[in-house]
Amino acid sequence: MNIQLHKNARTTPAIRLELQSQTESVSDRELAEAYHLNRHTVAKWRQREGVEDVSHRPQQLHATLSTAQEAVVVALRETLPLPLDDLLAVTREHPPEVSRSGLDRCLRRHGVSNPKPLMPQEDGAKMPVKPFKAYDPGFVHVDVKYLP
Repeated sequence: MNIQLHKNARTTPAIRLELQSQTESVSDRELAEAYHLNRHTVAKWRQREGVEDVSHRPQQLHATLSTAQEAVVVALRETLPLPLDDLLAVTREHPPEVSRSGLDRCLRRHGVSNPKPLMPQEDGAKMPVKPFKAYDPGFVHVDVKYLP
């Protein structure tokens, strides 16, 4: 049997079972002194049904997108390359519980997470990239920005 205890657990499943099997006449304070535990710990294990550790992470309900909803989101992203936050506002119409990270994972899964390649490209002359001015050796070019 593989037992996974919390790293700071002061009790074992056997001690927890003993605490739960004690009669109601024995007080939590007496059990705490006998097992060298805090009385709140004793009260907690006496109230629980099982002897296993439970998660300390908050239980959040994640709304997942259905296959049809994912298809709509991907099609919307391909036709209107909106930023993630704008797309989230549109997506939250149905279902409203969808998270930003869940939407991002959906877009990454379908390969449309970056909106820049999806934007229409202008067919025109681009501004030529100018190189830095060539200075004689021994000179250093310094740009200065004055702040208000």
